[in-house]
Amino acid sequence: MPSFNSVTLIGNITRDIETRYTPQGTAVADIGLAINRSWKNDGGEKQEETTFVDITLWGRTAEVAAEYCHKGDPLFISGRLHLDTWDDKQTGQKRSKLKVIGEQIQLLGTRQPANTTSPASNHPSQRQAPPPARATAPAGKSQPTHDPDLDPDNEPSDIPF
Repeated sequence: MPSFNSVTLIGNITRDIETRYTPQGTAVADIGLAINRSWKNDGGEKQEETTFVDITLWGRTAEVAAEYCHKGDPLFISGRLHLDTWDDKQTGQKRSKLKVIGEQIQLLGTRQPANTTSPASNHPSQRQAPPPARATAPAGKSQPTHDPDLDPDNEPSDIPF
């Protein structure tokens, strides 16, 4: 039977990344990612929810994340789901937790200058916002200025679920 296990997430890092190493010297980093979602309820009121996801990175990906990523930074991660299981030492019960094994990351924030030494300069409020991204249309094709299908606030009310 075929199977497919793939996860793609964009969110903000919830804590500074700490790296540890296996006895064989492989880097391992655990990241917390906060993913925000907003929508309008039936009454037209804006609703928000945040999902927190634990992610583990391995090898060079873990080292890059530990060096360049900081609390509050936006991050794109693709990977796979993994179910950790263990026996609780206090109660003896079986425990489990679903997390993501990150296989690729893409830094979405701005790069910091190489000579930056002050921890205050790494604070998100101190960083310059990147310019808005522009998509280009193929030659001879016009590009729509607004796609209502991609607007999260434009949800049809006649969907039966």
